[in-house]
Amino acid sequence: MANPFDGDGPFLVLVNAEGQYSLWPEFADVPEGWTAVYGPSGREESLRYVEENWRDMRPRSLAELMDKT
Repeated sequence: MANPFDGDGPFLVLVNAEGQYSLWPEFADVPEGWTAVYGPSGREESLRYVEENWRDMRPRSLAELMDKT
């Protein structure tokens, strides 16, 4: 069986409470704690969305802690 994360899509872009992003196959249930913020769309379009919107790779809680110091 082919890896569903390697295909052309359609994909959703998910984000969690820590501000982390994930590409997710549209046919799969969105995991608890994640919210779809883009899609469904092709893999390249979804990756472009992630690249344009995920500015800080640190989990939100770590970024907040580091920014306090």
